[in-house]
Amino acid sequence: MQTLHRIDELRGQLRQWRMAGERIAFVPTMGNLHAGHSSLIEAAREHADRVVASIFVNKAQFGLNEDFDQYPRTLDADQKELEARGADLLFAPSNEEMYPDGLPNTTVAVGSLTNILCGAFRPGHFDGVSTVVSILFNIVQPDVAVFGSKDYQQLQVIERMVHDLRLPVEIIAAPIVRDADGLAMSSRNQYLEPAERAQAAKLYETLQHAGQAIEQNFADHPRICAEAFEALKQYGFKPQYLELYNQGLQPADADGPWVLLVAAMLGRTRLIDNLQFGA
Repeated sequence: MQTLHRIDELRGQLRQWRMAGERIAFVPTMGNLHAGHSSLIEAAREHADRVVASIFVNKAQFGLNEDFDQYPRTLDADQKELEARGADLLFAPSNEEMYPDGLPNTTVAVGSLTNILCGAFRPGHFDGVSTVVSILFNIVQPDVAVFGSKDYQQLQVIERMVHDLRLPVEIIAAPIVRDADGLAMSSRNQYLEPAERAQAAKLYETLQHAGQAIEQNFADHPRICAEAFEALKQYGFKPQYLELYNQGLQPADADGPWVLLVAAMLGRTRLIDNLQFGA
C-alpha cells in the first residue's frame, strides 16, 4: 500500500489507474481506525478495482470547545490496518496541503438537513463536513465512495450534496458495526471511563425498546420517544435528542420505514446512534 501526502502525487497515481480502465472506490476517514472503518474498506473492495482511503482530521467540522486537539492521531497503526484490509493507497495530507490559505473561504452548505439533530447542537459542523468531502471528491474523483451508517445524518447530507451538485460518484452506505454489547463502534468510545463504557450499551438497548414500541403503536411515537429520552437520563446520560424520522430524514409518518436517532453525552463523551426499522 502506498501512502501519499501531496495532491499532485495522488492525482498522478490515480491517473495511471484510470488510464488502465480501473474503477476507484474512496473511503474518507479521520483516522484512529477501528473495525467499523475496516468494514468500509472491505465494502469498497467489493465495488471497485482500487481502494483509496484518506486520513485527515478536519478542523472545519469541529466547533468551539470540541476535541480537535485531543482527537487521536494514530497514523502508523492506521497504515497497518488499511494495508491488512486491502487498501491500495492512503492519502494523508497535512492541514497546509488541504487548506493552504487557512480554512477555505468557499464552503458547501446543504440547507435544512443540517439544521436538525446534530446540526442543532453543533452549528457549522455539517458545513465543515460537506466542504471537506467535496474537496476530497474533487481531488480523488472516485467512482464510488463508502460511508458508515452510524453517522446517519452525515450520510444523508453527503447524499444530498452529491445529488444537488450532480457529482459523478455513487455513495454506498455500509451497516453499523457494533461491539458485542451493542455499542456502535466509534473512535470516541476510547474516551469513556470503564464504568461509563459498561453503561454505554444502554444507548442502543433504549433505541431497540423504543423501536419495538413504535412498531406496535406508531401513533404514540411522541410519548414513546419522550419516555426513552427520560430513561437515558436515569441511566446516567445527558441526552441531546431522541427523535423519529422516516428514512431520508423526512417527517415521520405511519408508512415508514423509520429511523430513530439519538445523541447523548456520557461523561465527557458524545455518543450517537440510530436504528432503522419498519415496513
